[in-house]
Amino acid sequence: MADACAPAPVVLLSGANRGIGAAIVNELLPHGYRLSLGARDPATLAAAFGPETARVLHAHFDAFEPVSAEGWVTATIEKFGRIDVLINNAGSNEKVSLLEDDDAALDRLWAVNVKAPLRLTRLCVPHLERTGRGRIINIASMSGKRVRNPFVGYNMTKFAVMGLTHTTRHVTWDQGIRATAICPSFVRTDMTRESTKIGRDDMIAPETLARIVRNTIELPNNAATAEVLVNCRLEDML
Repeated sequence: MADACAPAPVVLLSGANRGIGAAIVNELLPHGYRLSLGARDPATLAAAFGPETARVLHAHFDAFEPVSAEGWVTATIEKFGRIDVLINNAGSNEKVSLLEDDDAALDRLWAVNVKAPLRLTRLCVPHLERTGRGRIINIASMSGKRVRNPFVGYNMTKFAVMGLTHTTRHVTWDQGIRATAICPSFVRTDMTRESTKIGRDDMIAPETLARIVRNTIELPNNAATAEVLVNCRLEDML
């Protein structure tokens, strides 16, 4: 994505302190990107990546605090003057099954997995438009494409992320923004530590997914991908 004559692209990344988010940081930094990293506790970002630098901002972002999203975007513009890429990576896999009546847990899933990415999208789109080649990457899930478990809350929210991505793609295309949903199956992170459906060594490595993210960001406007489905086991893809 980077032009040798242009400023280094600025990426705003949620859930940056561990798992997929940390892998994305470690993938993008060596390639010259400037990073605005969001986490509920910015101290975890310092612990993971060291102190802030001219190329890295640590910010407080909590999906349950809408004002934190506004403050984060404002701080990013104050430090870097632009936003080129939004990566909605923070997510929750809190378990709410079909016959379980737990509205509080369901509300938390919607707040983290859907409402927060929508809020950040709304806040970032005006800045992404100014670049003429803005990128929005939503880390979704294969659970947003098909259902293989009873956890209706997670599945519903990941299907909603797909709706968010395609709506964003439709609304912002003419402004040069390209929105993509990346849908992995099992990724070898803490979120899948309790899974017994597949061995840890057979899961997608976070570093592999991070390379896919960078490749998606760097595709030209005339070769955009709406969805990237990433399998670690054979599935019929319809």
